[in-house]
Amino acid sequence: MAASLLRRAASGRGVRPAEVLRRLVSSEAAAPQGAPPRSPPEMPPFDHQPRPYAGMAGAEIFEKRKAFLGPSLFHYYQKPLNIVEGKMQYLYDEHGRRYLDCFGGIVTVSCGHCHPDIVNAVVEQTKLLQHTTTIYLHHAIVEFAEALTSKMPGNLKVVYFVNSGTEANELAMLMARLYSGNLSMVALRNAYHGGSAGTIGLTGLQTWKYPIPQGEIHHVMNPDPYRGTFGSDAAAYAKEIEEHINYGSSGRVAGFIAETFQGVGGAVELAPGYLKLAYDIVRKAGGVCIADEVQSGFGRTGSHYWGFQTQGVIPDIVTMAKGIGNGLPLGAVVTTPEIASVLTQKIQFNTFGGNPVCSAGGLAVLKVLDKEKRQAHCAYVGSHLVDRLKVLQQKHEIIGDVRGRGLMLGVELVTDRKEKTPAKAETTVLFEKLKDLGILVGKGGLHGNVFRIKPPMCFSKDDADFLVDAMDYAMSGF
Repeated sequence: MAASLLRRAASGRGVRPAEVLRRLVSSEAAAPQGAPPRSPPEMPPFDHQPRPYAGMAGAEIFEKRKAFLGPSLFHYYQKPLNIVEGKMQYLYDEHGRRYLDCFGGIVTVSCGHCHPDIVNAVVEQTKLLQHTTTIYLHHAIVEFAEALTSKMPGNLKVVYFVNSGTEANELAMLMARLYSGNLSMVALRNAYHGGSAGTIGLTGLQTWKYPIPQGEIHHVMNPDPYRGTFGSDAAAYAKEIEEHINYGSSGRVAGFIAETFQGVGGAVELAPGYLKLAYDIVRKAGGVCIADEVQSGFGRTGSHYWGFQTQGVIPDIVTMAKGIGNGLPLGAVVTTPEIASVLTQKIQFNTFGGNPVCSAGGLAVLKVLDKEKRQAHCAYVGSHLVDRLKVLQQKHEIIGDVRGRGLMLGVELVTDRKEKTPAKAETTVLFEKLKDLGILVGKGGLHGNVFRIKPPMCFSKDDADFLVDAMDYAMSGF
């Protein structure tokens, strides 16, 4: 029924798209004729009682948001959720309903919502001193920097703290240009590196790019094993970088930036061996190599602490944010002493970067991740989840690809596996159905047809089973 309705809506034959969505979202999972309807899967039990909510209702918030906040803001779901409380891997709406958070505040909540160790660190520091800036000394920033650099390989020993991933990538690009003496930056298609005037240039998705000058940015082919021109052939993609530098630039570049796991682009893991080849080519052309770890860092991939380590490389600059603060406005750039020294040419300053509260919270995050062995946990739960998703793929033709590792996963939905036609309308329907079942996932990819599964790293095996069972239930009508 679902496929028929969607085809009729697409052809314009008597069924409006809005009506299709309403009917599909409200329908129950299909069952064989004469059989009783399937019961929806049950969410794992969780020992937490949310506080009664007496604040502004969601409908009123939505109206005030439209009146007082920028019109470019978007929201998930036909009827936006009013989320008022969070605890570990779960969120609660204004009515006390619990949801399994499979997106972690857009891959930002690493340790868990309101993790007590992090809350305590932030509260205790706030009681003593909230803000001074680096014109004075404070122990929190140096303790955090020392702990962070202990996680880095090679000579990545100097930290600049900022407030977001966009800021981190802006600073990294500045460093690359100053250190190399060159201007041209190389980035990947399908990449996302921020939404500021500068990082929009690095971003390789038209949905995020305003028509402004992006300035000496060269976008090369994305080494996407599923959709890429050369499949998993890393050498072919690397050759394209070399040719682009030779034919599309002066032959000298400032730097190359890449996410090892493209987040906004749909959880795309780069072809194996690609970064080593790319780094060699870029360094020969005078550039430095930047790893964007805003989403993939801190053990989320399970196999390694940093995403770039899955490719066997050591970057010259590493940028990070999101999970570094478990929800605090915190980012960082880590580089070598040599590269860091170029910023001494002028005054470089960040008012809020490394403030005492964020530094205390960031250090608490690192301690929690170690104490609770979250990297190993991501490997274990993620492996189980991938196995189950691949079995689900065999059952449902709409699943074109299951990819990623640890708790950095993507499920791409297509209407035709051979042509890999993006299942845009079907993704919208399933997105709503999963929400109704109590599951919040993200969406990504140029066409919005990839489910992004990147939950808080305390996400359990039982949670993984519930997620897959719910996806199976929701997809049974297709």
